[in-house]
Amino acid sequence: MIGFRPVVPFAGLSGFAFLERTMVRQTEAFNRAPELARESAHFRERIGAIASAEALVADRRLLAVALGAFGLQDDIDNRFFIRRVLEDGSQARDGLANRLSDKRYRAFAESFGFGDPGGARTAEAGFAERIVSAFQTRRFEIAVGESDASLRLALNARRELPDIAARASSDTTLWLEILGTPPLRDVFETAFGLPKGFGALDLDRQVEVVRDRSLRAFGSSAVAQFADPERLEALTRRFLLRAQAEAGPGPGTPGLVALGLLRGGGGASPATLFAARV
Repeated sequence: MIGFRPVVPFAGLSGFAFLERTMVRQTEAFNRAPELARESAHFRERIGAIASAEALVADRRLLAVALGAFGLQDDIDNRFFIRRVLEDGSQARDGLANRLSDKRYRAFAESFGFGDPGGARTAEAGFAERIVSAFQTRRFEIAVGESDASLRLALNARRELPDIAARASSDTTLWLEILGTPPLRDVFETAFGLPKGFGALDLDRQVEVVRDRSLRAFGSSAVAQFADPERLEALTRRFLLRAQAEAGPGPGTPGLVALGLLRGGGGASPATLFAARV
């Protein structure tokens, strides 16, 4: 149990604005909580000596931080599965991480490097701090999500999307990465008012649909647009407004007129988060 709980006095856009204003103070207080500080210190002290996937999964405390850094904390008890992901690595086309629809597993395997040609990256300078920082950030987002799940998703999107948008990959590849990352998929499905059955469509068709919705909403179908802070802000606003609309705003809800317009436009419940398994 983390001692400090993030303060989230409002829902939706107002809550997100409050978090942005107080983020530095709140995250500093959160990271000083004894439990989080102990787990972070343990990882910093021990990870440099871990040279195999077997050794990592054998230390539950290390594994909890490692998985948490990639939003995969729910797999803490799936040690055989996680070991396979890590040992197969991120380079082989038939590696487990590359066969899973959830792209967070590939990022996880690539970051640790156990199954890749260069081997373990755990002793590299700055590795421990990068993982700890990501772990603390995601734990803060989880804590925010206990008050408002949509705020957790918005924080995640604001952190992850600019990196994806800046990559030198084809636009189709970038959209597939977004659709293959459950929290980001949820944001776009909600922001674009996509129906529950959207995820059952062929992947090529899904890409066509999100490109079309993006073009209509923002004037561009390219993922690269979300490297622009203003465009990212517009996406966040659209997502939070639709999420509020689905939650059923009360008379005092900020942005009620905009919510009504979005609801009239046919918003639909977001699809449930998914993660493929073998």
